[in-house]
Amino acid sequence: MKKIISTDKAPAAIGPYSQAIEVNGMIYTSGVIPVNPATGEIPEGIEAQADQAIGNLVALLGEAGTSAENVIKTTVFIKEMDDFAKVNAVYAKYFTENCPARSCVEVARLPKDVLIEIEAIAVK
Repeated sequence: MKKIISTDKAPAAIGPYSQAIEVNGMIYTSGVIPVNPATGEIPEGIEAQADQAIGNLVALLGEAGTSAENVIKTTVFIKEMDDFAKVNAVYAKYFTENCPARSCVEVARLPKDVLIEIEAIAVK
């Protein structure tokens, strides 16, 4: 009933959790951070980090057999709410029509001191 989703096209889990889980045709991702899965590097700046994090999320969704078009809900965690407009501009490149529901919250700190983390729920 529960299927573990894993890909090397997104950062590996850095703790005791799965990158994503499929249950009854629904995909639930863990938070995805802006680590380049090939190099382990973290880009500089919020726009580059947002692009990397959302790109990693899209790669994970692809491995799960779905896409950004099928995302129904995202939660975006950002270090600085002042970056909200910049994050929106990058987000809009990936979610163009029938956008998912979304929450965006400012947090004190994220893993590896990144500026953004994103998680999603999608249908398959």
